[in-house]
Amino acid sequence: MLKKLLTGILLVLVVAGRLAAQTSSQNKADLEKERAAIQKEIEDVKRTLDETHKNKRETLAQLNLLQRRLKLRESAIRNINAQIDMIQGDMNASWRDITKLRSELDTLRIQYAQSIVFAYKNRSSYDFLNFIFSATSFNDAIRRVQYLKSYRAYREERAENIRNTQDMLKSKIDGLKVTRLEKDEALKKQSKERSMLEDEKKEKDAVVNQLQSREKELKKEMAAKQKQDLRLAGAITAAIKRARDLAIKEAAKKSAADKAAAEKAAAAAKTSRPATASEEPAEPAKLNTVKAYSKTVFTSDEDLHLSGNFEKHKHELPWPVSGTVSMAFGPHEYIKGIYHNNQGVTIDCASGTSVKAVFDGEVQTVFNVGDVQAIMVRHGKYFTTYSNLGTVSVSKGQQVKTGQIIGRVGDAGQLEFILSDEKNKMYDPETWLRR
Repeated sequence: MLKKLLTGILLVLVVAGRLAAQTSSQNKADLEKERAAIQKEIEDVKRTLDETHKNKRETLAQLNLLQRRLKLRESAIRNINAQIDMIQGDMNASWRDITKLRSELDTLRIQYAQSIVFAYKNRSSYDFLNFIFSATSFNDAIRRVQYLKSYRAYREERAENIRNTQDMLKSKIDGLKVTRLEKDEALKKQSKERSMLEDEKKEKDAVVNQLQSREKELKKEMAAKQKQDLRLAGAITAAIKRARDLAIKEAAKKSAADKAAAEKAAAAAKTSRPATASEEPAEPAKLNTVKAYSKTVFTSDEDLHLSGNFEKHKHELPWPVSGTVSMAFGPHEYIKGIYHNNQGVTIDCASGTSVKAVFDGEVQTVFNVGDVQAIMVRHGKYFTTYSNLGTVSVSKGQQVKTGQIIGRVGDAGQLEFILSDEKNKMYDPETWLRR
């Protein structure tokens, strides 16, 4: 019974240790993967910043890149802190296991010592023989022999349990040493990242000071961008309205055709058989029509399927270009007095970079915004718009596939990418694109 209990305790410790190690390993792998992704983004931003430094003049885009790098650096530090917390948790768990194993080892040693003392006191062959021959019956003698064998096996098991426990204890202590080294490495990374964060904050502050000295010029530059964005927003709103109106018209046309067909079928059925006195005139079939402002006006099977697939691929859509986000979605204050509410994301990339469709769809329209071109693709009830293009490779009504090249970035070296739905609601594209 005691053997089973001790074996069970050791088994629980082994299984718990393995499960904890496996879970910890999985979590560490996830954190390391996340850290690698953050570092890649930081490197991408750095490359773009290096390009902007060649101009030897501070810009709002450069400031936005510096702010983005700061956020990424802070994310990297949070990631390392999470790793440190996890490592410390592993160390605490290892200490608890070591304490349990040491206590168990002490108990096993005491019990083994007691069995050795007992065996020593009863060590003579005469005592063993006397113990056997003093039995009251043959069966009792057999039982006494079996008892002596069991006692010898018990002592051997005690020794084996001590060895196993010592091995486990040594393994835990060695593992703890390795974990301590991991924590030391993580602390070094944390210190390095914090030092870099401080340097990057100083760089950002220097750029802010330079930009503030050019406030009037920058306000003029931002006003021009906002004007361009308003033109783009107006074109998007008009294109979505045209798509809605056409969908409503097509739905009404289909509904009318279905209703006429149903009435014709009902009339044919009525004339094909004689009417009886008790039979009342048949009412024509009533079909549900699409209302102009229902939840969605894109109700065809194809559109519903495409909309559903687009939603299923949230967080997994490919990026339209390979570059760095210089202006994120939503409202931002770049320096005091200079605001901008970005309706999509501005992605810095080389002029002439291929622009690819992020999902299957139909080209809704191709239009000009000032001296640049733009493409809108409809994916069911969702729309993606690609602006600041120098050349366009598709035309209105054309079907496009995920990853298909639809144009190239213009001389500005920036792609404006906007994601909206049939009600002209704007979404943050970064939450839909693949990380």
